[in-house]
Amino acid sequence: MVFSSLIFLCVFLPLTALLYYITGNRRWRNGLLIAASLVFYAWGEPGYVILLLVCGLFNYFSGLSIEKTKDRNKKKAKLVLAVSLNILILVFFKYTGFLLENLNRLLGLTVNAPDIYLPVGISFYTFKAISYVSDIYKGKITAQKSYWKFMLYISLFHHLVAGPIIRYPDIADEIDHREETPEGVRDGVRRFIAGLAKKVILSNTAAEIAGTFLDGDLSRLSVAGAWLGILLFAFRIYFDFSGYSDMAIGLGKIFGFNYGENFNYPYISKSLTEFWRRWHISLGTFFRDYVYIPLGGNRRHIIRNLLVVWLLTGLWHGASWNFILWGLFNFVFIVIEKKLLKGFLERIPGLFSRIYFVIVTLIGWAFFYFTDTARLLVFVGALFGTSGRSFIDPDARIIFENNCVFIMICILACTPILKYLAGITERKIEERSKLAAGIQNIGQPFAYTVVFIVSLVFLVSQTYNPFLYFQF
Repeated sequence: MVFSSLIFLCVFLPLTALLYYITGNRRWRNGLLIAASLVFYAWGEPGYVILLLVCGLFNYFSGLSIEKTKDRNKKKAKLVLAVSLNILILVFFKYTGFLLENLNRLLGLTVNAPDIYLPVGISFYTFKAISYVSDIYKGKITAQKSYWKFMLYISLFHHLVAGPIIRYPDIADEIDHREETPEGVRDGVRRFIAGLAKKVILSNTAAEIAGTFLDGDLSRLSVAGAWLGILLFAFRIYFDFSGYSDMAIGLGKIFGFNYGENFNYPYISKSLTEFWRRWHISLGTFFRDYVYIPLGGNRRHIIRNLLVVWLLTGLWHGASWNFILWGLFNFVFIVIEKKLLKGFLERIPGLFSRIYFVIVTLIGWAFFYFTDTARLLVFVGALFGTSGRSFIDPDARIIFENNCVFIMICILACTPILKYLAGITERKIEERSKLAAGIQNIGQPFAYTVVFIVSLVFLVSQTYNPFLYFQF
């Protein structure tokens, strides 16, 4: 089940919220959320619910065992065991086929890869489990004594299948002592609707247009067509994943949980380094705190540490060479920015640093998009006009002219301009009369209702709209 499905929007979420709020006892509310989360997961992954429960049970007892162990060496050994088994589970389901395929090529073998279906969300809930046992080892948190409360953290449907990567300290207190308020529900509903609109109106539309450029005969693609196609893919992946994060944050608020932001307008960055502080924040901070800093961080072997982090980041996104190349691409440019362009991008006019950032980022998204290396090379050639390509072709011109308003909307939605203007409007209304404030109180719910209805109309007209990060 996905957030942007009619069954979730019209049945699952309303029913879960209704049962939740007619249940007054905190224990029963937690139990309801666990049951709802397992149903949510089982809707598309019935066989892998057992895997989720077993992984939860293993990490629950690992946390208790690590906490009660006093001998430092034994404590560390138990942490290594817990982390290793979590990684092995992830590797088995996600990378077995990829590893066997490459071993066959390298050694000339013909070993058939087993038919292993990737469990949805495994990349996210294994990382949550790793952060949990690691934080217990470091003494940052105490182990949860209740298995079912721990499972609430691991399996909560808000962030189960596509993040954000919520850490246990973020919601430890809210498991027992969260506060559900009308204001929280209102804000949560609005945030959810905003995320839904990002996904079904902006992301899905951008994906459809991008496909006309990126999925066809790349040898005939013009320079302008190549850049326009990858720009639209950049919109698609941002509105897809940030939209999902908005929906997850909104769902949390509806049920009394407060999750941190996962995106902070990454496309207004002036460098790739800044971009990765703003994009998928929960993943970036995970690799920073559990990989980069333990390796030595900025204190020693910085280049090596960055290489390890970016290789792992690429692999985390998928079992394919293009994701490894994408990780290495980011590694190279971040090292260049740290060693050669340090301070330069901040001193030059913002327009030029942003042009640099946009060019580098869009080229990077090409590595992310094309799983076929041969098609990737042809596309990169199109970006730079090799093989005598035309600058623009009639099809690209027509598509741009027909969608220029949509592209401008996407550009604006990638910036805080709309949020800033909305804030100014709200302040001016508050400074005026009570009548104006009353009109605002009526107008905002009406506007969100219209956006929700339009999103439903888009959903009905679209046959399939999975979240891009479900495959990771």
